[in-house]
Amino acid sequence: MTAIAQTPTNTFTRTENQPVSLFKIGGLAGIIAAFTFLFGFALFVTTFEPLTTGELNSVETVEFLRDNQTTFYVWNLVIYVLFGIMQAVLTLAMVERLKSIAPGIAQIAAALGLIWSGLVIASGMVANVGATAVIDLYATDPTQAGTVWTTIDSVYKGIGGGNEIVGGLWVLLVSLAALRGGLPKALNLAGLLVGAAGIITLVPPLADMGAIFGLGIIAWYIWTGVVLVRSKS
Repeated sequence: MTAIAQTPTNTFTRTENQPVSLFKIGGLAGIIAAFTFLFGFALFVTTFEPLTTGELNSVETVEFLRDNQTTFYVWNLVIYVLFGIMQAVLTLAMVERLKSIAPGIAQIAAALGLIWSGLVIASGMVANVGATAVIDLYATDPTQAGTVWTTIDSVYKGIGGGNEIVGGLWVLLVSLAALRGGLPKALNLAGLLVGAAGIITLVPPLADMGAIFGLGIIAWYIWTGVVLVRSKS
């Protein structure tokens, strides 16, 4: 009888410990996600500046990719694939934290967070596979390689960040749900602003708001990550 009575208690203890572990893992994922943004921005304004200023035509762009293929490959792995994985982990941690406070919003946010993860991972893979293909094609037909890259560039940017509507909605909904508790109020207000900046990029004349979203979400990820890592319940 004693052994039977102890079984539910032990099971309950393990269940109670699971969210704490997930919060801490999610917090670390958020901090890593922030550093993928920092890594991306660092290369964006240094090594890959010729790609961002528009000074290269399509053929010259393929030549640049050929000369910087390894760096470009690693860049995409970090800012898209690694970020997407970290985003998925953080999404699961956030839905666990918010599901008892705002279950409906938390579930919608979870769906958007996982969709965002899938989109950015796919974007990075398309970019790397596409770059390899056009570099190979460049050896026999540079002009055709440039034309093909123009198409690939539009596809992978469209999937992964031509606008930030999905990411913006995710941050906005998480912050809206957390206003009922679960995260500091100041963090939630910052998240609402960051999320709104991401959503606004859907409007072509305001696409430059993507930079504000990118910089703002770095701070939001770090702040959120620290809060989750320090969670005791």
